[in-house]
Amino acid sequence: MTTGAPTPTYPARPRRSRTRTFLPLGLAAWLVLEIWLLTVVAGATSGFAVFLLLVAGFVLGSVVIKRAGRRAFRNLNEALQQGGAPSSSNSSGNGLMMLGGLLLMIPGLISDAVGLLLLIPPVQKAIGRYAERTFDRKLRQAAPGTLGDAFQQARMQRPDGKVVQGEVIVRDEPGDDTPQEPRPPLTR
Repeated sequence: MTTGAPTPTYPARPRRSRTRTFLPLGLAAWLVLEIWLLTVVAGATSGFAVFLLLVAGFVLGSVVIKRAGRRAFRNLNEALQQGGAPSSSNSSGNGLMMLGGLLLMIPGLISDAVGLLLLIPPVQKAIGRYAERTFDRKLRQAAPGTLGDAFQQARMQRPDGKVVQGEVIVRDEPGDDTPQEPRPPLTR
């Protein structure tokens, strides 16, 4: 029996991306594979050898992260003392080196192997170039109004709360030191 009220229409749910669908499955498979491989190695050698291997990976990972962090901080200090921004040529590989150290610290043999692979400079350069190309491509494909488009837009907020899109123009003309009328205070 109907009451004559219209049935509610719900908007269609957006499709989940493949990454959001398969990432939990991939993480679970990786975890199971890590545990299985640790048990196989423990059965072939001894549990104490696996324990020593995991402790060695943790110590090596922490040393790698500490060295990469110090190198990044030293490069930043040098760049700031010279009065410029840190160049990517001086700090190349610090992020991937830290990721490699983090993977070494995570218990497991597969993560240790991937972490050691990330410590090799040619691998760091190849992954860095691939990540930079991918980031540039995604930035060029960004639709207006998305987060990727934020690098290309300037927005001003008016006191009435409206957002106005536009460009910021800075004029550095000599002799234009005439005082302007006082600006209203910035309010939220």
